[in-house]
Amino acid sequence: MVRFSIATSETYKNNKGERIKETQWHNVVAWGQVAEIANKYLTKGKEVAIEGKLISRNYTDKTGIRKYITEVHANELLLLGSKA
Repeated sequence: MVRFSIATSETYKNNKGERIKETQWHNVVAWGQVAEIANKYLTKGKEVAIEGKLISRNYTDKTGIRKYITEVHANELLLLGSKA
């Protein structure tokens, strides 16, 4: 099993014509062969396409605060970009 984060960015112009870039971070979990590939080939900044399903869960931490988590459980991983 491997856990990692990926960023997705969206660029658009607001109603004033200003260019806005928004980045969201996503937690990814992978098992088996997908985990092996991710562990071996993924590095910071590497372009990747992930296919999987969204899993939402919650738990109560040690201080009694309820935490909510959404993860992508990856079942396919495609390395993008040029070979470095």
